[in-house]
Amino acid sequence: MKCFRVAAVCAVLLLAAESASAQQTIFLVRHAERADATPPAGAAMTAPSNDPPLSAAGHERAARLASMLRTTNVKYIFASEFLRARQTAAPLAQARHLETVSVPGKEPDSLMAELRGLKGNILIVGHSNTVPDLLKRLGIKEDVLIPDSEFDNLFIVVRPESGEPTLLRLRF
Repeated sequence: MKCFRVAAVCAVLLLAAESASAQQTIFLVRHAERADATPPAGAAMTAPSNDPPLSAAGHERAARLASMLRTTNVKYIFASEFLRARQTAAPLAQARHLETVSVPGKEPDSLMAELRGLKGNILIVGHSNTVPDLLKRLGIKEDVLIPDSEFDNLFIVVRPESGEPTLLRLRF
C-alpha cells in the first residue's frame, strides 16, 4: 500500500511539474507543527503566545514539503501573516528563490484577488480554519475538515482552463 501511495504522489507531482500552461496547480497546506505557546518554566518567551514559531518537528515537516515540491515549478508562494505559516513556506521559497507573499488569514478575498490572473503553480500555507474555506473558494465542492491535531495534509487543486477543478488530498 505504501508503494502505491508513493507512486501516486510521484505521478501527481510530475503532472504538476509538467502541467500545460492551460492548467494551474495550487498546493495548499496547513502550517507545520507549532511550538508550544507557553515556554517551559524559567525559559523566556521568544514570540507572542498567539504567534508561536514552528517546533523542531515542524521545521522537519517544512523541509519535507520543500523537498516534495521542489520539482513542481511553483512560481508563487502565499502564507498567512503568522510566523508558523511563513516558516512552513520558507524552505521552498529559499530553494526556488521566491518571496513569500504574506496575506492576512482573515482576508480570504484579498488572497483570491492576488491569485486572479496568475499563471503557474502556487503554494498557499494557511491554517486548519482557513484552508477548507480557500478550497471552497477555489471551486472544490466537497467539505474538508482539518482537525487541530493534523499537520500533514497536502491538498492539490488542479484547475484546468475550463471545467471543474480536481482535488487530491495527500499526507506528507
